[in-house]
Amino acid sequence: MIYGICNLTIVPMRLEPSDPSEMVNQVLLGEVFKVPEKRKKWSRIRLLHDKYEGWIDNKQYVEITEEEYAFAKAQPTQLISDPVQFVTTEHEQLLTAVMGSATHTLSLLKASYDGPVTNGKNSKSSLVDTALLFIGAPYLWGGRTHFGIDCSGFTQMVYRLNGHKLLRDASQQATQGEALSFIEESEPGDLAFFDNAEGAIVHVGIIMEDNYIIHAHGEVRIDRLDHSGIYNVNQRAHTHKLRVIKKII
Repeated sequence: MIYGICNLTIVPMRLEPSDPSEMVNQVLLGEVFKVPEKRKKWSRIRLLHDKYEGWIDNKQYVEITEEEYAFAKAQPTQLISDPVQFVTTEHEQLLTAVMGSATHTLSLLKASYDGPVTNGKNSKSSLVDTALLFIGAPYLWGGRTHFGIDCSGFTQMVYRLNGHKLLRDASQQATQGEALSFIEESEPGDLAFFDNAEGAIVHVGIIMEDNYIIHAHGEVRIDRLDHSGIYNVNQRAHTHKLRVIKKII
């Protein structure tokens, strides 16, 4: 087995091994992964933190040893907690790093960082505060950062920054936690899931107080939530049909 670490700010993870292929996720600086398959120009990787798989360009990561991967796996997770910071490389150059980038693995890159971080598990009450930091971030399919983020990338990152694990896609996240029967049973930080006409889970957001929801739809925004789904005041219409509410923590 080959192992790797992301040595760049943000690397696109694609559905197929080609540049025009759909971006399904992003790999952030310091994140480590297994490489189940390596081709001439592309590698299929499996991220350590959520086991998500996709293809990245071979020029956009560096290989590490099995021992270094085990070291990274054993370290307590520590993530950058500001939207944008800088890491100092082994060549004394500054490399941009975004919120959620891993700092507990930077020694494998001979890089250093002394800015604000988050580690350990925070209380459920911290989830909405973290979510509000992303307000206005543009929607981007497969995105995980302030420069572009999708609905499940948003919920996963908010939970991850608070020390809690979510799977990557909305349909996967919907398999986690305990289902609630009514909105009235929910608490700020719980997740609401929404389906399409075929019944597939296609959207997720974080419940706030007083029947509001924060989610990535065009941008990270706050809308009303009722028993039918998400009501967009600007459009004066429901934009998403509620399927289930889940209590994760």
